[in-house]
Amino acid sequence: MDFNSTVKGSMLEGFYPAGWDMAKIDACCDPNNKVEERQSFWNDGFTPVRCENIGEFDTYMGHEIALEIKAARDRNEKIAFILPVGPMGMYKWAVYFLKEWKVKCDHVYTFNMDEWSDGEGNTLPATDPAAFQNAMREAFFNPLGELTVPENQRNFATRDNLPTYPEKIAALKAEGAKLVLVYGIGRMCHIAFWEPHFAAEFESVDEWKKQCYRLGAKLHPLTIEQNAITSFKSRTTLVPCRANTIGPGLFLQADYAIGGADGAFNRGMQWQGMSFWTTLRHGPNMWITSTFIPTLPGKLFYLKDLEGPLVAECN
Repeated sequence: MDFNSTVKGSMLEGFYPAGWDMAKIDACCDPNNKVEERQSFWNDGFTPVRCENIGEFDTYMGHEIALEIKAARDRNEKIAFILPVGPMGMYKWAVYFLKEWKVKCDHVYTFNMDEWSDGEGNTLPATDPAAFQNAMREAFFNPLGELTVPENQRNFATRDNLPTYPEKIAALKAEGAKLVLVYGIGRMCHIAFWEPHFAAEFESVDEWKKQCYRLGAKLHPLTIEQNAITSFKSRTTLVPCRANTIGPGLFLQADYAIGGADGAFNRGMQWQGMSFWTTLRHGPNMWITSTFIPTLPGKLFYLKDLEGPLVAECN
């Protein structure tokens, strides 16, 4: 049965972004596809890394982050990170390695990629349990203890501070700092909260690529549901419908990218397989934000379950 024919006249008509070619997206998920088959649009330095379980996933990602911090310290250089709140298990291991190696992080500058907000860009109080500022302090900054990133070098996506990101990042890069993007891939293939439906506002990819941030961005319903599942224990009513977020004008500047796709559950269930395969196979398209990820050098760590095969199965 053809998906496009079943959508017509259903409640899903108009639900997916106008620029989505569902047949092409479905072809990305062909069970015969192999992750290791490199595509013409992949950066030579882009590599997917298979993880057998969540323990490996968290450790590998944490080690990669810590290794970048240590390498910059060894070079006596500043380093800037664009950081997500999700995946999260990596931060425990980044802390572990940095403490083992006794690497002080006073050369590190961090820029959280997004934060829940209202329509005007006002964010939750920093101490709110759902606030990304709170999550970062608890998972990364506080556990580092005396080795931690100085408070005045931590940036959060608040209404007042997010607009300063482009200038701050440009200044760091001008001093020779490496910019590292750490990211997850959303159900709607967003990076940060840069949603695919934003593409409707731009006449060209070049214009789209210049967008550095957005305050009070409207989130797609599937993004809200993804977060209800992953962060709010299914309670959709607690999930904000808007967020402040960086855009491609910032994350596509990355010199190196460390990605994570861990959206697999038990009993064979998952939410991220299609997003993962679309990212790897589709090719760059402003209607599908994550398709630009393989054009950057770096590693995309993923749980083996996301390989599929992505076929019908009752659980």
